[in-house]
Amino acid sequence: MADILAPDTEALTLRRGDLEFDALAAGPADGPLVLFLHGFPEFATCWRRHLAAAAEAGYRAVAVDQRGYSPGARPLNAEDYAVPELVGDVTAFADALGAERFHLVGHDWGGVVAWPAAARHAERVASLTALSTPHPAALSEAVAASPEQREALSYIRLFQTPGAAEESLLDNDAAGLVGVYEGRVPEDLVADNVRRLAQAGALTAALNWYRALGLDGGSTDAPAISVPTLYVWGTRDVAFTARAARGTGEWVAAPYRYIELEGFSHWLPEEAAERTIPPLLEHLAAAEED
Repeated sequence: MADILAPDTEALTLRRGDLEFDALAAGPADGPLVLFLHGFPEFATCWRRHLAAAAEAGYRAVAVDQRGYSPGARPLNAEDYAVPELVGDVTAFADALGAERFHLVGHDWGGVVAWPAAARHAERVASLTALSTPHPAALSEAVAASPEQREALSYIRLFQTPGAAEESLLDNDAAGLVGVYEGRVPEDLVADNVRRLAQAGALTAALNWYRALGLDGGSTDAPAISVPTLYVWGTRDVAFTARAARGTGEWVAAPYRYIELEGFSHWLPEEAAERTIPPLLEHLAAAEED
């Protein structure tokens, strides 16, 4: 894996109770913490360019292989992947890194977790950046009103089906899993992701994020956000529609910047690093000045 990372990237182990999470870090140890959360089916490596850029700007940039993706943090029960547990992981990561305040960046499922984390821990989250993933309430409104949004998320039913999902994704040399990336993610990252997810128990653990939906009493919801927020959405996103993306600002009661990237897909950390890093660094700097 080292050959796909930027020079000077460090490997860390973060702990929460008896769980051990693998993480990647860059930048000065005393810099303001920027915590990066990946989605499905990704790992911390999806943020490799963002880590390097944030580190160069003086931040302590840390991306974690989240619950189920780290071999040492792979509970067997689906309910252990409910959003409250995942939000608890976020604050535990910051605690382990000695940061009372931190910036939070999430993509895909990382965004699903980042929105409620920022809402419930506004006293600790200095700023929020979400790539692709709309605010949960905006998404719920779009699902209720839009057949297009309901169809875009119809794959979740398969992912929630034990056995069938794993078979669909891993059969034929993981052709289904490779196809999820739409040809938009660099081949070295795809190969590394597939290799790691093909290991015993790994894909099931990652899919448990989907299987925990409905087991958490609706706690994927989040109230209005009260911290400075940057949201970036690509017009070719196959999971989240324009209706959900453009409605997200109604749920941010703080300085808010929304960017639409024409022609870019769901895979913004990997595909659009050159378009997302500059506004991210501007957003972090502005929040640090407040």
